[in-house]
Amino acid sequence: MFENLQKKMASVFKTLSGKGRISESNIKEAVNSVKLSLLEADVNYKVVKELVEKLKIESIGAKVMQSLSPDQEFIRIVRDELVEIMGGKEPVKLDLKRNPAYIMLAGLQGSGKTTSAAKLAKMYKEKGRKPLLVAADTYRPAAIEQLVQLGRQIDVPVFSGDRKNALEIVKQAKDFAIRNIHDIVIIDTAGRLHIDSDMMAEVRKIHDMVNPDETLMVVDSMMGQDAVRAATEFNNQLELSGFIITKLDGDSRGGVIISIRYVTSKPIKLVGLGEKLDNLEPFYAERYAGRVLGMGDVLSLIEKVEKEVQGEEAEKAAQKFLENKFDLEDFLQQLKQIKKLGPLSQILEMLPGNIPKENVDIAKGEKQMKKMEAIIQSMTPQERKNPKVLNFSRKQRVAKGSGTSLQEINKVLQSYEEMKKMMKQFKSMGKRKFFGKMPFNM
Repeated sequence: MFENLQKKMASVFKTLSGKGRISESNIKEAVNSVKLSLLEADVNYKVVKELVEKLKIESIGAKVMQSLSPDQEFIRIVRDELVEIMGGKEPVKLDLKRNPAYIMLAGLQGSGKTTSAAKLAKMYKEKGRKPLLVAADTYRPAAIEQLVQLGRQIDVPVFSGDRKNALEIVKQAKDFAIRNIHDIVIIDTAGRLHIDSDMMAEVRKIHDMVNPDETLMVVDSMMGQDAVRAATEFNNQLELSGFIITKLDGDSRGGVIISIRYVTSKPIKLVGLGEKLDNLEPFYAERYAGRVLGMGDVLSLIEKVEKEVQGEEAEKAAQKFLENKFDLEDFLQQLKQIKKLGPLSQILEMLPGNIPKENVDIAKGEKQMKKMEAIIQSMTPQERKNPKVLNFSRKQRVAKGSGTSLQEINKVLQSYEEMKKMMKQFKSMGKRKFFGKMPFNM
């Protein structure tokens, strides 16, 4: 989501590269360039104005640390100011003290509110809690059915009452939660296309009825400044406790995530990175500032690897490599492990160094991964265990079954052999622990 902003920031920092120190003469152009870059990224003008003023104060005449060059010092200053504007170094956690605790979700229609409710329920269920989802969006019948279906997917009950009267549904849900010993109640209120006085009155009544521990507005990052304006209005009406920002895997320019906390004084608590129900994570301002500046977000990538890659499976694969027993079935499992980390574009954004996407054909890479899976899945168990039996006629059969060509099959076999050679080299270097903790690098 920060690709364009990253490129512009990189060009800003280049103007300071090679300078002896930061001075008023060489910082003016850099600060103005930062200003234009942020405005083009749809960052609120008040945020940009304050940030620029702070950059001038902090940068002009700043003594460059002994270990930093002027461009690195300026990056440090910009990063620190961005972190402060977006909420500080530590994430703001949900504050759920009561039993049952109530989380009320509000927001505009199409922001991902219903999906976010299910993601929250899944997140807390995995922590050992007993959540209940409440379908209180009676204006859009599909919303109730959507939440019911999502609840089935994650095995969390959904209370929908008569599906007609939102206030009555919430009232009955309170009794249901107590009777069935649910310790977290997540209420999905009606989404709206714009700020509607009648609907806002309803959501205020629901708020007063349950006095929620958390009142979170779900915000679509693709909406830009319209989302910030809507957030301001919702905060005025409901006194929000924070935000969930969704669709950060899309092509938004980043303005919402930089602006919203400053404009509303309420923190971003969670971010959604895709449609999958486990794509919800705490918001770390420091990590997102790193992405903006092309410094990457290696910590999030490590956490993603630890969460998605099964350590036991990786250990088994490492052992097979060391014993020279790694076959195409194991190769297929590694491909699946890598896919769990998410889209290639997300992984690239977490890596430091402003990797230009035009130099990486992401669509082609992901398509190639699917082809490799199809090819291996079209082989017999014997062929996967012993690829050497794949003669011309067998390859023809596999090509037909996978919808690929002989050339593509040979490429898969070549990649497999190259990986085996590489792992033998690591074996001689005593790198078993490395393989036991990470998926194999494709």
